[in-house]
Amino acid sequence: MSVEATKQAYSRAEVRRLLDVSERQLRSWEKQEFLQPADFFDFTNLLALRTLVGLRANKIPAAQIRIAIAALRERLVHVRNPLTELKIYSQGKKIRVQLDGQKMEPVTGQLLLNFDEGEIKKLLSFPTASAEDVSQAGLQRKRKEAELWFEKGLSLENAGAPLEEVIDAYKKASEIDPSSAGALVNLGTVYFNLRSWRDAERHYRKALEVDPHYALAHYNLGNLFDEKGDRNQALHHYQAAIKLHPNYADAHYNLALVYQSLNQPWQAVQHWKKYLRLDPGSTWAEIARKELEKLRQSTIVQGSRTGPQAKLT
Repeated sequence: MSVEATKQAYSRAEVRRLLDVSERQLRSWEKQEFLQPADFFDFTNLLALRTLVGLRANKIPAAQIRIAIAALRERLVHVRNPLTELKIYSQGKKIRVQLDGQKMEPVTGQLLLNFDEGEIKKLLSFPTASAEDVSQAGLQRKRKEAELWFEKGLSLENAGAPLEEVIDAYKKASEIDPSSAGALVNLGTVYFNLRSWRDAERHYRKALEVDPHYALAHYNLGNLFDEKGDRNQALHHYQAAIKLHPNYADAHYNLALVYQSLNQPWQAVQHWKKYLRLDPGSTWAEIARKELEKLRQSTIVQGSRTGPQAKLT
């Protein structure tokens, strides 16, 4: 998660990297009024976006999310922003809301029992919990506790708290739940900002051990090796990020820069063009267009000196 620990707000680029979403997706959510358009987002907005990412990851259609939010605003007049003030999640293909310890169906307002018919029968017969049930319940408690520490770490970063407190929160999250790849990546980024390369790399690689499909961990390793001047390793990890997430705009941007530094204009052009298709309206897009034009002009000049050759298009 590429977030500087001293910042009070998250830029659009940081939010995209943090949540692994595209600029196009971000704008779509703004257009649907899930959140207000902004250049910077506070921690509250970040939580709302995390909820949206979770719902979309479970294949909940945007139209269904929109209907649920509208219904919650109508039924719960004291709630201004359901995405930040309520716990909204998916259960199968349905949206659920946690309200005063009860589950609620957002559109009808109906409170839902926490147990299905089979579970109720088991409760009535006073069964003894199996070792597997106890183990599963303990695992869920640990994950919930780890998530609380993870969110505390985010909150501390947003508030500009001392780095020792931020590191401690993320460490507790990763110790309680070793599968928390997000906490490991955040720890890596704190160390990255401290220019503690070895610690940063160690935590990024641990995150990939936990979740080999975590594109952000590869992207951050690419940034780390790029910063250290190891262009080949940087290329490897940026390419790995794109293989996992082909529309990872920031990874295409950085790949273009690395290929330029290696004097490989053809590859650079392909990634500049891909980036501009994914993120055409940002301030970074203006830089991309200028770099792309410089490459084209350079090729034209070289062609006039050495004879006919294909143009970069």
